[in-house]
Amino acid sequence: MENLSTEKKYVRESRTVKSSVVLPPDTNNHGTLFGGKLMAYIDDVAAISAIRHARKNVVTASTDSVDFLQPIKVGHSVCLESFVTWTKTTSMEVFVKVIAENLLSGERKVCAVSFLTFVALDEDGKPTPVPKAIPETEEEKWLHEHAPERAIARKKRREESKKLAKEFGVKKPWDPV
Repeated sequence: MENLSTEKKYVRESRTVKSSVVLPPDTNNHGTLFGGKLMAYIDDVAAISAIRHARKNVVTASTDSVDFLQPIKVGHSVCLESFVTWTKTTSMEVFVKVIAENLLSGERKVCAVSFLTFVALDEDGKPTPVPKAIPETEEEKWLHEHAPERAIARKKRREESKKLAKEFGVKKPWDPV
């Protein structure tokens, strides 16, 4: 469904950056950032971008796969950059890029990328329209142009998840067959 809202916002208005130093409690036995910790950072920074775009409360509707491309070591910084790439009527796709930096050498590496979908909510907790996202940079335009393909894949994956949920249901593992 196309976004029919007449309100528009530039993608840059939703841009959010968050940086942290990776400390020992944030790491696994390999001395690298826990994947779950990084996923929480990703959801947090993406939610801020979605709220900035909609200026409404939001909920995470989906997180596309998070591929850990490079480890993030203790003592390095982790920097997450996010922004709304595309909108439908009540939903927003948010792109997150994760960069690790060796603070002593200055070497930087992209460690993960992810797309998340958020839905804006009104005061009653019901989905509500969001402004259209207007890309300006080449990166923003590329992500915006390819968003419908990702949305189709997301919809297909969601239908498969619904089938799995129905097939496997809520039966307790210890209940007899």
